[in-house]
Amino acid sequence: MNRRFDGERGSSTVATVGLVCALLVLGAACAGLIGVITAQHRAAAAADMAALAAADAARGLTSGEPCAVAERVALANGAHLGGCGQPVGRNGTVDVRTLVDITGPFAFLGPAEGLSRAGPPAS
Repeated sequence: MNRRFDGERGSSTVATVGLVCALLVLGAACAGLIGVITAQHRAAAAADMAALAAADAARGLTSGEPCAVAERVALANGAHLGGCGQPVGRNGTVDVRTLVDITGPFAFLGPAEGLSRAGPPAS
C-alpha cells in the first residue's frame, strides 16, 4: 500500500453518508411541499363547489339553507366549512371559506384555506 493515502482511508464513506443525508432531507422537504400544495388545491376546489351549491340554494334553484348546503358539499369534498355568509345587498350571492388539514412534515402550518364567492352575474 502507498503510505501517502493512509490518512484518507474512509473519507469517501463519510462523503457518501453526508450526500445520502442531504438527499433524504431534500426528499422530505419536497414531499412536504407536495402535501401543502395538494391541500391548497383541495381546499380551493371544495370552496368553489360549495359556493356554487350554496348560491343555487340562495337563489331558490335547489332546496335547503345555503350555508347548510355549502357545509354538506364541503364535507363531501374532504374539507371543513370555515365560514359562510351572504353579502349585504347581493341577493343570491354566497361567500364560502373551506379548510383542509395539511398532512406530512409541514402539518404544523395549520390547515389550507380556500375562499370562493358564487352568485348570479351583476346586472
